[in-house]
Amino acid sequence: MRGELAHAVDLRPLDPVRSIKVKLGLVVAASLAVGLLVAQLGQRSLGVPVLWTLALAMAVALLLTHVLAHGMTSPLRQMTAAAREMAAGRPATEVATSSRDEVGELARAFTAMARQIAEADAQRQALLANVAHELRTPVAALRAELENLVDGVRPADDEALRDTLAQVERMGLLLDDLLDLARTEGGTGQLVAADVDLAVLVGDVAGQVSSAHRGRPVDLDVPPGTRAWADEQRLRQVLTNLLDNACRHGGTDGAVRVLARPGPASGAVVIEVQDDGPGVPEAMRAEVFERFRRGGAGLPGDGGTGLGLAIARWAVALHGGRIAVVPSEVGCRVRVELPGQVQP
Repeated sequence: MRGELAHAVDLRPLDPVRSIKVKLGLVVAASLAVGLLVAQLGQRSLGVPVLWTLALAMAVALLLTHVLAHGMTSPLRQMTAAAREMAAGRPATEVATSSRDEVGELARAFTAMARQIAEADAQRQALLANVAHELRTPVAALRAELENLVDGVRPADDEALRDTLAQVERMGLLLDDLLDLARTEGGTGQLVAADVDLAVLVGDVAGQVSSAHRGRPVDLDVPPGTRAWADEQRLRQVLTNLLDNACRHGGTDGAVRVLARPGPASGAVVIEVQDDGPGVPEAMRAEVFERFRRGGAGLPGDGGTGLGLAIARWAVALHGGRIAVVPSEVGCRVRVELPGQVQP
C-alpha cells in the first residue's frame, strides 16, 4: 500500500525542463498561486475565517510542493538505494528517470558507471577463472612428468627433460602474456618510436616463428626499404603474436603470408598477415581480440594462451593505429594500420 501511494504521488510534470533552478522557481510559483487561489476561494466564496483560510492555503501549497518535489528527487532516492546495494556487494539496480535537468544527467551517468563497474567485476572474475584454467594444464602436465621421473616410470633422458622444459616454457609464456596484459589495463605502456626497417624486422620475426613451428613456411611480400615509424619492440611483439597465431591456426601444409606496404603519411604502414586455415566467422571478428578468445577453430590445447591478439591490439592502439580481421576468400587475414609520424 505504501509503495502504491508513493507511486501515485511520483508525478513528474516538470521533467522536460532542463534546469533544476527553473524547476525550483516553478514549484515556488505554483505553490504560491495555488495558495492564493485557495485563500481567495475560502474567504470570498465559502466565508471561511481568515486564519482558517490561510492555514488551508498553506496546507494545499505544502501538499503541492511535496508532490512536485517528490518527483524531482525520485532519481536521487533511486541512486541512494543503488549506492547502498553496491556498497553491500550486490549489483545496483538501474536508475530510471526521464528528467532532462542536472539530476537526470547525474542519474544517467550513475547508471552508466554502475554498469561499467558490473562489467569490470564480471571481467575480473572471468580473468581469474581463465588464468586458473590456463595454468592448470601445464602445471598438471609438469607434475605428471616429474612424478614419472621420480618414480622411475620414465628415464631422465634428453627427451623427458625436453618435455619438462616445454611445459615450463609454456607457463613462462603465459606469465609473460599476463604481465603484458597488466600493462595494458594499467595504462603503463610507453612508446619509444623510431624509424624502423620493416623488411628487416619482418624477416627476423618470420624466421624465429617459422623455427618455433618446425620450419613452417612464411612467405614475405615486403619491399626492401619499407620503413615504419614505430616502437620496434612493440611492433615486433605485434608481428610475433600475429605470425604465431597464423601458424597455429593455418592449414596443415599451407604457408603463412605477410604483406606490407607504405601508407600515405610519412612512416605510415599497412601490414597484413594471412593464413589458409578455417578463418574467423564475421560475427566473431571483433571478439578474437578479447582476452582468452581463440579465433578460428578456437580449440583448446592449441598451444596459445588466448592473450596474443589482445596484446597485439593494445600495442597497435599505443601507436594510434588500428587492427582488425578483414574479409578474405581463404583463411584469416589480419590487417594492421600504423599512422606513422613525421620524424623530428
